[in-house]
Amino acid sequence: MKTERRSTLKKLFASAATLVGLGTVSARAANVAPEKEVFNVVKDDQDVPLFSGSTKFGNLVFIAGKGAHFDGDITAHTKHVLDELEKELVKAGSSMEKVLKCSVFLHDLNDYKAMNEAYKGRFGSKPPVRTTVAVYGGVPGDSLVEIDCIAYI
Repeated sequence: MKTERRSTLKKLFASAATLVGLGTVSARAANVAPEKEVFNVVKDDQDVPLFSGSTKFGNLVFIAGKGAHFDGDITAHTKHVLDELEKELVKAGSSMEKVLKCSVFLHDLNDYKAMNEAYKGRFGSKPPVRTTVAVYGGVPGDSLVEIDCIAYI
């Protein structure tokens, strides 16, 4: 009974690992992770890396928050940000339809309804899970919205 349960758990973990691109899990391979690839590294004044615009790990891609740094309303900003996310996803070998998770940061929670209207339908018929919050003090760079995401390749 105990051996059967252990075998079932091993199969379950191996299946989960395969889904996230880690391949088959064994005692020896469990300590070997896929290599992380970073793209569009942003640096500070002393040329020290601050963050990457996107990171690939296994068959996952993580896209840093995108903002809209121009005059406009929440609809224009949301559309621009989603277009920028899509460009990054395509460069990484993914697409909007493969996004698993989005985080949306609003300058003002009163923009929630209008942001939703611009957001609606951009991820196909199976939209990703999403967290939306209003940011105290506003989104950096005077953007009305910032969105980041996690997708698969």
